[in-house]
Amino acid sequence: MAKREISEINAGSMADIAFLLLIFFLVTTTMDTDTGLIRKLPPVLDITEPPPPIKQRNIFEILVNANDQLLVEGEYIQVTELRAKAKEFIKSDPTNPNMPEFKMTEIPRLGVVPVSKQIISLQNDNGTSYEMYIKVQNELVGAYNELRNEFAQQKFGKPYTELVQKSGSSDAIKEKMKAVKKFYPQRISEAEPKKVGGSE
Repeated sequence: MAKREISEINAGSMADIAFLLLIFFLVTTTMDTDTGLIRKLPPVLDITEPPPPIKQRNIFEILVNANDQLLVEGEYIQVTELRAKAKEFIKSDPTNPNMPEFKMTEIPRLGVVPVSKQIISLQNDNGTSYEMYIKVQNELVGAYNELRNEFAQQKFGKPYTELVQKSGSSDAIKEKMKAVKKFYPQRISEAEPKKVGGSE
């Protein structure tokens, strides 16, 4: 009795189908590009002269130790309190000699206005956890965003976040967005991590 031959399966088209599926998933999959922190490294400067000294009243000092404790202006606080303290410093008060100085600055759409010389100085310990670092960054960026939203709402009738979302639609919106950023410039200075102190 003769054996029946098993017919071969033509696998030539399988590669084509797999390739088409791969292209389909590459085209239809969306990538989440809004994660992480938006930070740009400062350019390397060829400076022969030291920069002018910054007055202590213009600096808001934040230290995070290896135990993830937060020391703000010499006082231990919880990370949940940081945003309110940062907002108070960034907004500042021209009549208070302990708060940052102001510089009269010409800003398109706003005219000549006083802009705070505030700088937030952040120093982390080598042992600071990444989770705590992100929390501190979120609170500081949140403080700037809230102040910008409030100012934009007051001056232009729309929050800053809405101006950012519509920044591609017209030059007028772009100008408003730039004006708000210049009025509340985000100045966060990060020093190289080192040992910054222990617990209380």
